[in-house]
Amino acid sequence: MSIAIEGRTAGASVAQRGTPTSASPNASHAAGTPKEFLTFRLGGEEYGIDILRVQEIRSYEAPTRIANAPAFIKGVVNLRGVIVPIIDLRLKLGCEAAEYDGSTVVIVLNVHGRVVGSVVDSVSDVIAIAADNIKAAPQLNASVDAGYIMGIGCIKNGETERMLILTDIEALMSSAEMGLMDSALS
Repeated sequence: MSIAIEGRTAGASVAQRGTPTSASPNASHAAGTPKEFLTFRLGGEEYGIDILRVQEIRSYEAPTRIANAPAFIKGVVNLRGVIVPIIDLRLKLGCEAAEYDGSTVVIVLNVHGRVVGSVVDSVSDVIAIAADNIKAAPQLNASVDAGYIMGIGCIKNGETERMLILTDIEALMSSAEMGLMDSALS
């Protein structure tokens, strides 16, 4: 399987998905039924988002900046006639800013019927994780907002273990500070 990124490939199949199914990304799934996550990197950390929210993956192109927008909203792009806000997830999640390079991509998401782009350092692959391999998000002090973390996915490959920070992209994109979603949907 391979992820098509405008002429490049990265490891699993996403290319251009249609609107996600009605299954909620937060709905619990049976322990024997794995849930698929698109994995991506922000700095040295690996994250995962529900594959059902991913519409496509595109190479990064500089968006048109919107005056007075928060720093994490990089601007907007025209995606086949649809104006799409572009969010830099590094800045949104409080990570250090990074230079955009050849591996920087935009994950185009469909969240609450809206199309939103998220800038990430790179995408890796699509991984199926069984419910029993998803651990609860750690309890952190009040100064750290862990409300966007669905859990921690633990994947063993022989002696090597990977941990993915599973992001609740709907909660993240629906937050009031984003200003992207209707308040009735939040």
